[in-house]
Amino acid sequence: MRKFIIRRVAYLLLTYWAFITILFFIFRVTPGDPTTLYIPEGMSQAERQATLERYGLTDPLYVQYVDYLRMLLSGDLGTSYRYNAPVWEVLTTKFWNTIFLMAGAMTLAYTFGIAFGAYIGWLRGTAKEKYGMVMALIARSSPEFWIGIVLLSVFVFQLGWFPWGGIREIGAEAPTSFFDRYVNRSFVYHLVLPVLTGAIYYMAQPILLMRSSMISVLNTDYIEIKKAEGLSNYTILYKHAARNSILPMVTVVALVAGLSVGGSLVIETVFSWPGMGREMVESVHHNDYPMAQGAFFLMGSVVIFMNFVADIAYAFLDPRVRYE
Repeated sequence: MRKFIIRRVAYLLLTYWAFITILFFIFRVTPGDPTTLYIPEGMSQAERQATLERYGLTDPLYVQYVDYLRMLLSGDLGTSYRYNAPVWEVLTTKFWNTIFLMAGAMTLAYTFGIAFGAYIGWLRGTAKEKYGMVMALIARSSPEFWIGIVLLSVFVFQLGWFPWGGIREIGAEAPTSFFDRYVNRSFVYHLVLPVLTGAIYYMAQPILLMRSSMISVLNTDYIEIKKAEGLSNYTILYKHAARNSILPMVTVVALVAGLSVGGSLVIETVFSWPGMGREMVESVHHNDYPMAQGAFFLMGSVVIFMNFVADIAYAFLDPRVRYE
C-alpha cells in the first residue's frame, strides 16, 4: 500500500506540473490584448507600454513562466487586471460560494441516486423499475437552465416560498467573517433552489450507473447464498449487493465533483449566484490572465485532488487494485 501511494503521489505531482504549464501557455497564445479592455481610452503609447511592463507582459515567455511558477509555489496567484486586486482576495469568496452550492447538490444527488439506483436494480423487470428509469432519463435529458426555470416558476413566482436569486436579501449588511457569510438562515434560504436544481440534474448518472452495477452483482453466486441463508431483502440489498456495487461510483463521484466546480455556470447564471463559473467566463472574456488562471487553477486542483482521493479510496475498498 505504501508503494501504491508513493506512485500515486508521483503521478499527482507530474499531473500538476503538466496542468499548470498548459494553463500558463494557453492564455498566452490566444489572440487578444488584455490592456485594450482595462486601460483607459486616450492613454499614450508610452503609458501603455509602462503598464505592460509593470505587469510583466513584455518579458519573454520563459521569464513569465518562471515567475508564474515562483508565484504559485509562494501561494500568490497574481493581481487581477480588471479588479486591480489580488486574485486570491477576489476568488476566495466566489470559490466558497460555488463549493457550498455544488457540495450540497452533489451530496443530495449521489446519496439519493445511489440508494434509488440500487433499489430499481433490485426490482429489475418490474413496473417500478420502468417508472424509475423513465424518471432518471427525464432528469438526465433536462438542461440545467430548464430545471432552474421550472423551479423558479413554481416555488418563487407562483408559491412565493423562496427568493428568486442572489446569495442574500437586497440591502442586507455585508458579512464580516466566514461564519457571518455562510452560517445563517438567509444564506441557506437562498441556497435551496440552486442546490435542488443541481441535485436533479446530477442525480440521473448515479441512478443509472448504480442500477447497471447492481444488475451485474445480483447475478453472482454469493447473492444466491445470502438469499438461501434467509436474510431479509433489505439486508441483502444494502449490506451486501449495494456495498459491492458501489466501487465504480467512487471514480465517478470524484471526477464529477471536481468538474462540477467549474460546470456550475448555468446554475449560477439562472439564480444570479456569484460563483466560480461566472467569474471564469468573465475573466476569459476580458483576457484577465491572472484571474482566469487562478479560477482554472482552483477548478483543476479540485479535479486532480479528487481523482487522487478516488485512487486511494479504490485501493482501500478493493485490495486487488494496489497490486495492478
